[in-house]
Amino acid sequence: MDKIKMTTPLVEMDGDEMTRILWKMIKDELLLPFIDLKTEYYDLGLEYRDETRDQVTIDSANAAKKYGVAVKCATITPNAARMDEYHLKEMYKSPNATIRAILDGTVFRAPIVVKGIEPTVKTWKKPITIARHAYGDVYKASEMKVPGAGKAELVFTGEDGKEVRELIHEFDGPGILQGMHNTERSIGSFARSCFNYALETGQDLWFATKDTISKKYDHTFKDIFQEIFDAEYKEKFDAAGIEYFYTLIDDAVARVIRSEGGYIWACKNYDGDVMSDMVATAFGSLAMMTSVLVSPDGTTEYEAAHGTVQRHYYKYLKGEETSTNSVATIFAWSGALRKRGKLDGIDELVQFADKLEEATIETIESGTMTKDLALITTLENVNTVNSEDFIKAIRVLLEKKLG
Repeated sequence: MDKIKMTTPLVEMDGDEMTRILWKMIKDELLLPFIDLKTEYYDLGLEYRDETRDQVTIDSANAAKKYGVAVKCATITPNAARMDEYHLKEMYKSPNATIRAILDGTVFRAPIVVKGIEPTVKTWKKPITIARHAYGDVYKASEMKVPGAGKAELVFTGEDGKEVRELIHEFDGPGILQGMHNTERSIGSFARSCFNYALETGQDLWFATKDTISKKYDHTFKDIFQEIFDAEYKEKFDAAGIEYFYTLIDDAVARVIRSEGGYIWACKNYDGDVMSDMVATAFGSLAMMTSVLVSPDGTTEYEAAHGTVQRHYYKYLKGEETSTNSVATIFAWSGALRKRGKLDGIDELVQFADKLEEATIETIESGTMTKDLALITTLENVNTVNSEDFIKAIRVLLEKKLG
C-alpha cells in the first residue's frame, strides 16, 4: 500500500530511558511502514538538554507554537541523584513545566478504558477526565534554603516603585522558603478551556481548590471561574443540560470516590498532577491514560502522562527482557496524527489514527498484553508478552484494519 502523505510536520519531542526505547519501536513498527512521516525533531533526552543548557526544550515549545501540533515522549526531571548519575551542569526544571509555561493552556487527561481492566473503585462506570492547569504554581516556583534565624517577607514592587510587604515567617533557625505565582490571564484561559471542553464533550464540570485556607491565591481561581461562567457560559451550560459547580478539593475527592464518573474534574497545576495519577492508577495503569495540552491559541501537545520507566530501562541495558506498557505513548502519537490530519484536511491520516487506537485496544481485549495489565486483568488465559512483541502484535491487527 502507498504510504499516507503528510503536508505539515509534527513537532517530535524525544525523551528518556525506557520510553525513548519504546518511542523508536513505535515509530519503526506502527508509523513509518504506513506514513510518510514528517516531523521537526527535538531531542529532549537529558544528555542533550544538559548540552544545550535546556535551550532545546524552549526551542521545541516554540516550534509547537509554530506548527500547532506536537507529540512528546516522557522525560526525566532531574533530582540530586540524577545530577550525579548524568553529571549535569545544573538541576534543570521539569521539561513539561517549561513547555507548559510557554504554551499555557490546560492539560486534559482521561483513562483509556478496555474490557478486562476493571477500575479499582467499583462505582466508576465512565472515564473521569482531569483538567489540569498547565501554568505556574510550584512548577515555576522560586525556592530558597534559609541558613538561620531571620525574617522572611513577600515583597511586590509596583511599576511606580511602591512596595507591598507581607510577613511570611520569623525564623528562629534554619528552614526553607518557596514562592509561587500565577496570572489572572492564565487562570482565565484555564477556565475557558475547561468550560469549552465540557460543552464539546457534553460532560459536567467540577472545579476544586482549597480557598478556605488559601484565601487569596486559591480564592482568586474560584472567583475567576465563577465570573467567567456567569458572564459567558451559564446559558450555554443550561442549554446543553450540563452543570458547573465549585467545591473544596477534599470534598471533591470524597465525591469522586462515590461517583460513577463521566465528568471533568478541573484542578490547579499540582493538584491535577497528583489526582491524574490517582485516577489513572485506579482505572488500571498510568500507562493507560491520554494526555493533551490545549493552549488558548489552539496549539496542542500530546504526551504520555507517566514517567520514563527507569527500572525497566536498567533491565534493558543489561540485556534482560522487559514487559513495558506502551499504550499511552501510542495514543500520544495517534492523538497528534489525528489532530494534524484534521487541521490539514487529510482524512487518511485521521482514519489511520483511529485504526491504530482500535488495534491497540483490541490487542489487549483479545488477551495479549504487557505484564502490568496481565496482573490486574479479569480476562482468562492471557498471553503476557514483552515490550517489543506487544507492539508487533498491534501491528498485525493494524495491518488487517488497513488491508
